Amino acid sequence: MVALIFAFLLVVCAVEGHEILSRRSFPKGFVFGTASAAYQYEGAAREGGRGPSIWDVYAHTPGKIMDGTTGDVAVDQYHRYKEDVGLMVDMGVDAYRFSISWSRIFPEGRGKINQEGVDYYNNLINELLKKGIQPYVTLFHWDSPQALEDAYKTWLSSRIVDDYAAYAEACFRAFGDRVKHWITFNEPHVVCNFGYNFGMLAPGRCSSEVGNCSAGNSSVEPYIVGHHILLSHASAVKIYREKYQEKQAGIIGITLDAQWHEPFSRSSKDKAAARRALDFNLGWMLDPIMFGDYPATMRSRVRDRLPKFTKEQSKRLKGSHDFIGINHYTSFYDADASNSNHPQAAFSQQAYFKDTGVFSTDMRNGRLIGQNVNGFYIVPFGMRRLLNYIRLRYNNPTIFITENGISDVTNATAPLKEVLNDTTRVNFLKAYLSNLRAAIADGSDVRGYFVWSLLDNFEWSRGLSVKFGLYHVEYEKDLQRVPKKSAWWYKKFLTK
Repeated sequence: MVALIFAFLLVVCAVEGHEILSRRSFPKGFVFGTASAAYQYEGAAREGGRGPSIWDVYAHTPGKIMDGTTGDVAVDQYHRYKEDVGLMVDMGVDAYRFSISWSRIFPEGRGKINQEGVDYYNNLINELLKKGIQPYVTLFHWDSPQALEDAYKTWLSSRIVDDYAAYAEACFRAFGDRVKHWITFNEPHVVCNFGYNFGMLAPGRCSSEVGNCSAGNSSVEPYIVGHHILLSHASAVKIYREKYQEKQAGIIGITLDAQWHEPFSRSSKDKAAARRALDFNLGWMLDPIMFGDYPATMRSRVRDRLPKFTKEQSKRLKGSHDFIGINHYTSFYDADASNSNHPQAAFSQQAYFKDTGVFSTDMRNGRLIGQNVNGFYIVPFGMRRLLNYIRLRYNNPTIFITENGISDVTNATAPLKEVLNDTTRVNFLKAYLSNLRAAIADGSDVRGYFVWSLLDNFEWSRGLSVKFGLYHVEYEKDLQRVPKKSAWWYKKFLTK
């Protein structure tokens, strides 16, 4: 089966290309939107009864954020949500994906609900609907309450499953009469890998040989965290389906990050390595949700460090989705790590990469896989090949592209005129949308596409220095929103 999948993808290579696109190039009812996340956008970190999240603590730790900034203010959407909804209306989007700050609903992570937090999200949801924009709501986008981290280390403890389920149910109860699209988690693979393997995102845990962390175990903790996230996801879906879905008429899924992994060569070893990379990146979460267990490659390579599901847990996980969200940004070449002469072979022996037996690289035969923009490579064909892989491997699930975008190529000191002329982003969107349309023509059941992001924002460990927005934010001038060329292009694409 695997060989057939990769054979099909080689055929796809020959027919990839570009064409002039507009909204009408996509199926009737296809959803276009923009995306955001609470800690990256809201600000108001100490307002409205909100409790601290792990990102408040992490961002205020000296040396953790590239430019020393925090999400205390971010782009202040908490106070400016009506203005931002107005930008979306003008652009012509159908939907807005945002996340709920868990600690704004439950300041202590559990217990008493903070009504001010509920009121804020009610106001945002109502404003969106009043303007004809559908809310797509993510329940967890990396910002777990610090109170739970202090109490039991959050995702490292099985106690988190019940607390997350209670939080999710509170959101279904408060907002589900109007929210018809729920996403349980955003990119759990990133949480596991960068939060608990490399220690580069909150809570910043890793082994001493991997990074400069005060605590952690990079060979064990990522798998424990992933396991508890999956069990939490399954619990939330079960609650929604049994108590809310029929009455509220919504759907629920999860968003996974997925790169395309291109074999470094035509050798059987490199093809197998690329498949392993897909298993450890995408299959880690998607296989249990589709099939009830981890990929066989992970079970055989991670062995007793990979937790096991009970029969009941496996049954609850299998089919626990109405759709799958895919966040796709970039692609890599992948080779078998047994090639000790490769320049990245030493790096491949670190924790997670040692488990995969893969090293990923951006270069082959002296040529980059695509233009490098702040560590992300522009590889449009990766979109189509990834979606075709999912279609063939996972029986063509319903998919929303919940994030896709690129950062500005200009640096932080570039003149405003240069910043606004973001031709690279325009070309990126054209090329990726072209490949998305081709994947749909191939048969992939994709129902929507969300650009990351509406606004420049707080980009996690890179702070405010890396900018993904269709709108430039004047951080030194009252956070004024200024449309870039890409905002005008997206508007034309959506409205012509």
